Amino acid sequence: MQSQSDWPPVPDDTLRPSPFAYPVLHALHSMARVLLFPTYWALDQLIGCWAPTARPSKLKAVAGGGVALLLLLLVGLPLALPGLLLWLPLQACRRPFCYQPPPPCWVPPTPWRPCAEFARCFVFLTANLCLLPDGLARFSNLPHSQQRAEAIGTALLNGLRPSLYGATGCSPQRPGTPGGVLMAQMPAGLDFVCLQEVFDIRAAQRLVRRLAPNLGPVLYDVGTLGLQPGPYLKLLGSGLLLASRYPLLRATFHCFPNACREDAFASKGLLSAQVYSRLCALAWDGVSCWAEWAKLGLSVVLQAQLGILDGRRVVGFLHCTHLHAPTEDGLLRYKQLTLLLDWAEQFEAESRQSGEAVAFSVLLGDLNFDNCSKDHAQEQGHKLFRCFRDPCRLSTRQDQPWALGTILSTSTLHQSVASSPEMLRRALEQEKGRHLYLAGPPRGGRRTNPWQGRRLDYITYRGVPGSLLSPEVEQVMFSTALAGLTDHLTVGLQLRVSVLS
Repeated sequence: MQSQSDWPPVPDDTLRPSPFAYPVLHALHSMARVLLFPTYWALDQLIGCWAPTARPSKLKAVAGGGVALLLLLLVGLPLALPGLLLWLPLQACRRPFCYQPPPPCWVPPTPWRPCAEFARCFVFLTANLCLLPDGLARFSNLPHSQQRAEAIGTALLNGLRPSLYGATGCSPQRPGTPGGVLMAQMPAGLDFVCLQEVFDIRAAQRLVRRLAPNLGPVLYDVGTLGLQPGPYLKLLGSGLLLASRYPLLRATFHCFPNACREDAFASKGLLSAQVYSRLCALAWDGVSCWAEWAKLGLSVVLQAQLGILDGRRVVGFLHCTHLHAPTEDGLLRYKQLTLLLDWAEQFEAESRQSGEAVAFSVLLGDLNFDNCSKDHAQEQGHKLFRCFRDPCRLSTRQDQPWALGTILSTSTLHQSVASSPEMLRRALEQEKGRHLYLAGPPRGGRRTNPWQGRRLDYITYRGVPGSLLSPEVEQVMFSTALAGLTDHLTVGLQLRVSVLS
């Protein structure tokens, strides 16, 4: 039995601000990054000089700048070598994420008490931000990662305002199947935010500074880096960042053992976290419950306590992922789907305590395959879609008529229409606009008629057999709020959880 005096529960030792158990290790890690930064920055900018988006008129300036960057790279190497030798062994004792607690003035949602409040809605959001190191981001026609991170943070804050029915309320239950809506603003009343491709640590810190004071606790810089079994040298984290208005109890991360090509340098896998909701708006000595996760090919599992039912905890699970990207590696993605499903089942089994009431289990993120292309037949038939419900999917190779593709055409990202949330929304409502601004089929295949685009970003859900609580979809949202800032649409889901009669 749980009472008000038990709140807030104390999270485990993994949820601490530093990823290191001892301050001296944290200081050494910070020193290693300082030593590595000049070489890292020069190499990143040098790579960006060769991006295909560079204008011909700037080639002479690019050539001159390349010489200066090459000189800076050579000057920085004497610092980079000891920095690398210091950084590598420290990864063996680093927790696979950083934790940013919210400020003492942070006020979490009031706990859900199903006996008094029959139903509560929860709003989920997933977004691929392409916040790579600036030089690499230029190859996707998305330069200026630091400025984009600031603008994205501002846009996300607009989604924290209460919805039409209040911060935690629901609309009246509507008959029939849920529908989708295309909007130019962020979905309102966000509760859980899963971001992918936040690879640049400076960009991640900018987002954390914006979101933590306004949303809640945060996990970021997720991944197991350095030398890993394989052998692999992991230089980038997972790129996942997950935020929650409801507090976390614990978190765990698994790295995918299978990797190839450029993904072998990134820490893709599964991050799991346990979340709870606070009973009242009390300060919690700076220990908060925000979650952010890491990278492409990664998945995060979170258990959140959302309230209390007859003295038992009401909890929810959140699984955030980003799978392997290249179209031709469908078998590898299929294996990753199997792994993340197994890890999710294991985490839920370990996290559930006797008598807990489970409100939902949600899996969301960039899966890097769609439900319509022939190239992805293997992934489309995975058992994951028998375990989790995809509200945008009617069956294998057939989506709902209102479902929309989420990957944009890279070549048009900075056109006036594609850079304006409202103008892009209007364009995507028309067949001509979808042909212009949504990416075409993989490998130049034939477009379906009508063309809805390729939906790579998913939010799926399920209930738990035997639970007293049942989740149902209220609405799916496709948002153009980040137009010009990334190459994906943002996807939102409003989930209504009610007590079974």
